[in-house]
Amino acid sequence: MALNTQFSIAVHLLVGLGCVEGGTTTSGHLAESVNTSASFVRRTLAKLSKAGLVETTTGKSGACGLAKKPERISLLEVYRAVDAPEAFAIHAYAPQKVCAVSCNIKAALENVLAKTQQGMEASLSKITLADVIADVRR
Repeated sequence: MALNTQFSIAVHLLVGLGCVEGGTTTSGHLAESVNTSASFVRRTLAKLSKAGLVETTTGKSGACGLAKKPERISLLEVYRAVDAPEAFAIHAYAPQKVCAVSCNIKAALENVLAKTQQGMEASLSKITLADVIADVRR
C-alpha cells in the first residue's frame, strides 16, 4: 500500500522555516533537508502559501518564510492546507451478495472511521508548529 507523506513533508518544511537563521530560506535549501526536488518543495509551499502559512517571493533572489508565528500555526491547519487524505479509507471492493459481512461492513465502518478522523483532527488542532520545533531542538 502506498503511503501519503504530504502532511509530514509540509510539517518538515514549516519546521525548517521556523528554525532557519534570519527567518527565510530558499526552496532549494528546504529540498536538501527533505531530500527531494526543489520543484516538489515549491508545489508544497504553494499550498501552504495559499493557506496563509508561508510567504514566498519569486525570482532569482526568491525565498520563503513563515507567515505567522509558529505558536499560531496548528498542525490541523497544515493537514488541511496540503489536502492530506483522511486517516483511513473504506475499501472499494464490490460486496458479495451471499455474505452479510460483505454487504454491511462499509456502513458499519463509516461511523467508526468518522469518529477516528474527528479524534485525529481534534488532536492536531491542539499541537502547534512551535511544539514540533521545540521537540526538534531537544
